[in-house]
Amino acid sequence: MHMNVTALDRASLGRALTRLANAGVSDAALRPLPVRPATLAHRIGVTGAPGAGKSTLVGHLAMQRLQTRARLGVLAVDPSSPHSGGAILGDRIRMDDLAGSHELYIRSLGSRKTTDGLADNLPEMLDLMDAYGFGEVLLETVGVGQAEYAVRAQVDTLVLVLLPDSGDVVQAMKAGIMEMADIFVVNKADLPGAQRMVADIRRIAAVSRHTPDAWIAPILLTASSQPESITALSQAIDQHQAWLARNGGQQQSLHTLRARYRLKRTLELRLGDAIAREDTEFFSKPVAEQLAHILEIARAQLAEDLKKGSTC
Repeated sequence: MHMNVTALDRASLGRALTRLANAGVSDAALRPLPVRPATLAHRIGVTGAPGAGKSTLVGHLAMQRLQTRARLGVLAVDPSSPHSGGAILGDRIRMDDLAGSHELYIRSLGSRKTTDGLADNLPEMLDLMDAYGFGEVLLETVGVGQAEYAVRAQVDTLVLVLLPDSGDVVQAMKAGIMEMADIFVVNKADLPGAQRMVADIRRIAAVSRHTPDAWIAPILLTASSQPESITALSQAIDQHQAWLARNGGQQQSLHTLRARYRLKRTLELRLGDAIAREDTEFFSKPVAEQLAHILEIARAQLAEDLKKGSTC
């Protein structure tokens, strides 16, 4: 439903997010919103290796940006146990000092079944934040690697957080992440090696090819003890948002990425559920026969969902 309210209904939003977090692939909760909100939230992804100080940085950034925004949300993805599904959910604890603003909403999400560093049904959750009138959503994600490929499709601006002398740049290069970031942040800049890290990133970026009108990712130093560094990061995000607004083709590309991710994730969930229901004997059959059977089950389930009108 489309929420057009003057005050944030935190309880209603919390319940709706919980329904989405627990929804299966055929659940009616995953139906598209019947009315598309007039304005969509700007989505900012903050990602990087564990220990990079992302949660503290997101906390400071949220307070900075809330000064000029009517409503801001923070969705922090925590890793879940692959066996129990339980998450650490420490991000919310580390952001406790943000509480107190009625127009700031913080929610921790377990990654659950996902293997890409995001949370189950995250695209639908982000759509819900649009419906509740958020002007901006900060999305903090787990780890470095496959997570960046997934979060790139979900956000408008991607901030890659690195630590001085950590080897993060080498790992990011191996994963191809350097090419995806819109802003590089060397966090905990008061530690030794920060300037050397900046020089390393700048050297790598110098060999990248760019079109004349391309966005050139800035390299920033941040520290929780330096409020002006958080201001500089906030300004860089604003500059990237303005660049996106001037480049409609880039916005369309982001829209296509999101649609592709949602379809791929839906297929993975449907096929995964079908595979999980098979017994040991099934896997002794030829692979082609297994595939045909699983696809037929998924097709039949989809047809049933379409009849019910519950498919996403």
